[in-house]
Amino acid sequence: MEPDQGAIMSSLFFSLLRNDSALQPKRWLWVAHDQLHPLFNPWAGEPPEETGFIFIESAQRGHARPYHRQKLAFILSNLRHRALESQLEGHPVRYLSTTATYGEALHSLSEKLGNIHVLRSPEREIREQLKPGLDDGSLLEHEHTGWLTTREQFLESVGSTPPFRMDTFYRHFRKSTGVLMEDNAPAGGRFSHDADNRQPWKGDPVPPEEPLFEEDDIDIEVKRFVLSQFPEHPGDVDMSRIPTSETQAREAFEFSKSVLQHFGPHEDAFSEHSRGLFHTRLASVLHLHRLLPREVLEMALASDAPLNSKEGFIRQLIWREYMFHVHEVTDGFRSLEVPRTSAPCRDARWGDYKNGPQPHPTDSPLIDNEEKHPNRLQQTRPLPPAFWGQESGLRCLDATTTAVMEDAWTHHIPRLMILGNLASLLDIHPRELTDWFHVAFIDAYDWVVETNVLGMGTFAVGESMMTKPYISGTPYIQKMGDHCQKCSFHPKKTCPISKLYWAFLERHGKAFEGNVRMAMPLRTLTRRSEDQKASDAEAFEWVSSTLSRGEVLYPD
Repeated sequence: MEPDQGAIMSSLFFSLLRNDSALQPKRWLWVAHDQLHPLFNPWAGEPPEETGFIFIESAQRGHARPYHRQKLAFILSNLRHRALESQLEGHPVRYLSTTATYGEALHSLSEKLGNIHVLRSPEREIREQLKPGLDDGSLLEHEHTGWLTTREQFLESVGSTPPFRMDTFYRHFRKSTGVLMEDNAPAGGRFSHDADNRQPWKGDPVPPEEPLFEEDDIDIEVKRFVLSQFPEHPGDVDMSRIPTSETQAREAFEFSKSVLQHFGPHEDAFSEHSRGLFHTRLASVLHLHRLLPREVLEMALASDAPLNSKEGFIRQLIWREYMFHVHEVTDGFRSLEVPRTSAPCRDARWGDYKNGPQPHPTDSPLIDNEEKHPNRLQQTRPLPPAFWGQESGLRCLDATTTAVMEDAWTHHIPRLMILGNLASLLDIHPRELTDWFHVAFIDAYDWVVETNVLGMGTFAVGESMMTKPYISGTPYIQKMGDHCQKCSFHPKKTCPISKLYWAFLERHGKAFEGNVRMAMPLRTLTRRSEDQKASDAEAFEWVSSTLSRGEVLYPD
């Protein structure tokens, strides 16, 4: 182990870690936090003592954004467990705790160890940090093998320029691999079983309890470390709710098998009685590559779950691939020709919420304060404190943000149809919402959060990824969830969300002229009276200004 001067070392973990500094394997491979599977090693078939592994804890990375502390603990504990697991497998290990960036730390190590091998990072931010080392030859890059699909397959099916369409990519994957295909036709006669997967959940079947994991001494120490070193970050830490070792990743995998049976029909439902319902919760361990997408796909195919559940789940796996390819092909949307605006705040306004109004420019090397960001509809209102858990008066929003503050997680429908929907209806700056998702969610990294939020959760990149914005009024939220039952607003009489919906269309209707999928709501908009439109606009200003002040909305 080679800690920097002044780095805070965790005595228990480092006492368990064998000192391999005298070992000289044939090569050294950097094991990034999201490349933890044993097969993520180009020399996996060779004797393990020939390939040494480098692990890096970067304080700079942790402090670059106000990351949820549950997310920090999840990543850090998995990294430490993987280092110990690697030594048990026979690999020499060097574990570095540093205040430098990954690129700086690897450059310094290469001067002592020679060339260091790295796998291509899914994260653009990390690729930019490693670029100097790759350019001068001190770092040698290898293919990332953790995907079900390749860039070439994406380009072959979708192309390199927008519009990008998931359905085209998904059908190409199905046809080229034979997954859920029978005699060159989709199993069941349809590529998508979405029509069968939109049922609300009324209490039956009973969903399983969320999986809990036994905390070990490393988990306990990581929790103390995160709470002490990141005292100003949001959220708490509960290590019993996150898998942190290879064994626990397998436990999470087994849990996913138990919920797949009922996943499909209730995929879009949400409830205060069960935050996860029948969702597998595998995204976080998949993104760290504790599990490989291939084995998760094979699990789904081998399951006795009904076809609509299998298909819906597999489509989510391919959606993940689609997000990654879009992000990489467009250089994180930087190559898209789309209206852009700068973002006055890049810390998701956690500074405002925690400490009052703050100067927002950051000196983090990960963030360019001068960059302009996709903003198709020119939405520029600030993210309100309600997204950080302050009461809004809207039960659907409050229950969802409470879940995020406690768990650093919700499943994809509350993310899309409550958080993204309300942010869109309130004209919140898409970059601020994206930054909030990036720091608040345990499974958020640039390649997946930017594409999901800028590309789908908002209409920031316009028609490049989606044909229409994902917005709704009160009826959808009432139908698919149970928040309205406990809300102070009556869903049909006083809830302002439908008024926000119509006010959104009135403000931005011209942007959707000629859009076939928006034709019906725009026609309905023309039938609203001037008094109704005035009431819609008044509701928008009332809700937006009240939440911006951090105050609570009341029906009266």
